[in-house]
Amino acid sequence: MTNQINQIISTELQLQLQHVTNTIDLLKEGATVPFISRYRKERTGSMDEVNVALVKERYEKLLEIEKRKETIIKSMEEQDVLTSELRDKIQNTFNATELEDIYLPFKPKRKTRAVKAKEKGLEPLAKVLMKQYERDVEGKASSFINDEVPDVEEALQGARDIIAEWVNENAVARDIVRSVFDRGALVTSKLVKGKEEEGIKYKDYFDFSEPLKKCPSHRLLAIRRAEKEGILKVTISPDEEEVTDRLGRYFVKGNTESSEQVEIAIKDTTKRLLKPSIETEFANLTKEKADAEAIQVFTKNLRQLLLSSPLGQKRVLAIDPGFRTGCKIVCLDAQGNLLHNENIYPHAPQRETKQAAKKIASMVDAYKIEAVAIGNGTASRETESFVRSLKYNRDIQVFVVSEDGASVYSASKVAREEFPEYDVTVRGAVSIGRRLIDPLAELVKIDPKSIGVGQYQHDVDQTNLKSSLDQVVESCVNKVGVDLNTASMHLLTYVSGLGPQLAKNIVEFRKDNGAFTSRSQLKKVPRLGAKAYEQAAGFLRITHAKNPLDNSAVHPESYAVVEKMAKDNGCKVKDLIDDKLMRDQVKLDQYISDIIGLPTLKDIMGELEKPGRDPRQIIKVFEFDKNVYSIEDLHEGMVLPGIVTNITNFGAFVDVGVKQDGLVHISQLANKFVSDPNEVVTLHQHVKVKVMEVDRQRKRIQLSMKEVE
Repeated sequence: MTNQINQIISTELQLQLQHVTNTIDLLKEGATVPFISRYRKERTGSMDEVNVALVKERYEKLLEIEKRKETIIKSMEEQDVLTSELRDKIQNTFNATELEDIYLPFKPKRKTRAVKAKEKGLEPLAKVLMKQYERDVEGKASSFINDEVPDVEEALQGARDIIAEWVNENAVARDIVRSVFDRGALVTSKLVKGKEEEGIKYKDYFDFSEPLKKCPSHRLLAIRRAEKEGILKVTISPDEEEVTDRLGRYFVKGNTESSEQVEIAIKDTTKRLLKPSIETEFANLTKEKADAEAIQVFTKNLRQLLLSSPLGQKRVLAIDPGFRTGCKIVCLDAQGNLLHNENIYPHAPQRETKQAAKKIASMVDAYKIEAVAIGNGTASRETESFVRSLKYNRDIQVFVVSEDGASVYSASKVAREEFPEYDVTVRGAVSIGRRLIDPLAELVKIDPKSIGVGQYQHDVDQTNLKSSLDQVVESCVNKVGVDLNTASMHLLTYVSGLGPQLAKNIVEFRKDNGAFTSRSQLKKVPRLGAKAYEQAAGFLRITHAKNPLDNSAVHPESYAVVEKMAKDNGCKVKDLIDDKLMRDQVKLDQYISDIIGLPTLKDIMGELEKPGRDPRQIIKVFEFDKNVYSIEDLHEGMVLPGIVTNITNFGAFVDVGVKQDGLVHISQLANKFVSDPNEVVTLHQHVKVKVMEVDRQRKRIQLSMKEVE
């Protein structure tokens, strides 16, 4: 069966069978997706992380189908209805819908109308009618009259109920109905009476109808959310006439009285059984598809957010801005440790501007501050303007940082453990500052759903969402690499092969024994065995390590080959890293073996060129328009600088500095057709936008990037 599953995955994903088989074997051995894609290229044909993850996902889905098959076979064996032909049919399908269709006639049922009719002895009459030879239907039916069947009409009704169930359980019939649904079903929503005011935000869908195939995921999720809230009644309906007509052509033979009875049964089963059943199926399928698209939007945005440009290890003054309650200020060292905190009140109502300016200048000087991070919440623009207006004794860069999720972090158990003696305002400001130093290291502490870059994230399947987001976090953490001596437990948790317990053990070991000086010391960490070491070591960095390879993505299993390269060229490993001419002399073909191939050797040389390099881009300073602070300052035709804050299937949201993000609809992103906003914009990208429309009452801003330089 494993070979069959591997073949299916190979065909579906258009990957070589051997590479798929090897990938699945590695997964079974406990290898992670980042490890396989980075360090097992010879076995996978250099399969990238996306394809390795797809193989894993499809393999798990097919295993679920295998388990379902076992359950179905067991059920049918217990009923003594499993023939060798049915067993083969079940074993040879890997389509979940087809599998359920095979099982449907044998699925234990509650007492349906057909079951009751069979108990009254009417199944032989149903079989006669289904053959459609009998011309004297009433005469035949009269022979079935007894104490439980008082007249001809009840006998015929019972027979039709049995026929209706046969048609409903017929795989061909269900496929016919599915094809009509697939081709032309309409999704329709109607307002529930008396819900006009409560559901005003869903006004566009009060009387709405659209072909299901054309309904985009964000619209479908909005309609389903309104249905869940009791605002709308939603149906998915095909052309019923076409359904009965096509079923009639398949089941009705000739023009006898029996045929008429079959026709009546088909109309009944269409309305009562088949349509509701297939409608539920399509509602679930379209919801799954909409969920998948929404989750994909979220994962793309989260990946971009986690890989946002870091400032790096610099001393930062971070400000959580506010008006009445003042601005909370914290000073952090280059590693993000809290050095000092206090409040200033530069804005109304206190307006202690001079005192605030003096305090900031003093802190910048005392703590050798190199950059300022300002949260983008209330009073952000006013605080930014105030900070930029001050004179400093050194060059100070000023950045506005997203606060999304900072309040969630500041009230979390993680923050309480980290800063037990400080309140939420201090913790929130620290988070803002650390997000500037290293966004990835700080954001991993927050539930991704709280970061604010999703699309209907609370409406999608939460298990699938969590799995997808965790996979993105793991991917980003391992792509960047982690400093073993400064990483928090939460960051280490996402390193390939570790997890919460080993991450905790590493931090405690570091605390008890001092900084790690080599990767091999990891083997002394309690419960960190050979497998975990293999999976994790290449993604952990040690700056200023005795062995320079410990600060690179070269895996310890490949150290010997690098040392051989150095020895063969009469130099040290450090010389290979420092000297391009030395590296150019290395002939990779000489080092190919049964274990290491050219893909890994090329990766090694790339890493020796820039050991431990950070794949993230360099951060850039951004400034909003100095004349724009609120939505009242906007008017049509203005061209403004902005930052992309969220990307959805229907466009991108851009912050132009007025506390309310504006929407650049997908049709306004470029002077060309755009099918995916990600083709044009990225999260946190600095853009120029034109104000097209301002709806101050509903706080909606329509923007355009067309013809804007």
